[in-house]
Amino acid sequence: MPTNDDAAWLAHAVGLATANVEQDGGPFGAVVVRGDELVSSGQNRVTRDLDPTAHAEVVAIRSACSALGDFALAGCTLYTSCEPCPLCLSAALWARLDRVVYAADRDDAARGGFDDRAFYELFDRPRSEWPMAVSAHPLPDGFAPFAAWLAKADRVRY
Repeated sequence: MPTNDDAAWLAHAVGLATANVEQDGGPFGAVVVRGDELVSSGQNRVTRDLDPTAHAEVVAIRSACSALGDFALAGCTLYTSCEPCPLCLSAALWARLDRVVYAADRDDAARGGFDDRAFYELFDRPRSEWPMAVSAHPLPDGFAPFAAWLAKADRVRY
């Protein structure tokens, strides 16, 4: 159930997105919040940094992890100006965020020239129909990194 705090944090994310357009960035902004504390913010830096993973949500998640000194963001909420694409949604899941709240949806993004639906739909199709080849090539020692991981007594689980 949305709250007044949700509206305020979303407005902040939307403001970041709008300001980013004025700075020649993409129209996306995000903030990570813990309780009533702003932990980090992010703006889309794909074209500025020549980094296809520099989406606002990913930038905010990376910054929050650095600020909190942890790869897990349990207890935090990601507020984003637009519904997360599959990349950003996956990053949010890996970060163990409690919630993701967004303002505009994927239809709004499509009207704005960012049709993420193509990626959502792609995952429902067989890999043989993807525009990029993705295939397995098993090696005899392919499991070696996992065996090393499992044998490491002091590994940090994630």
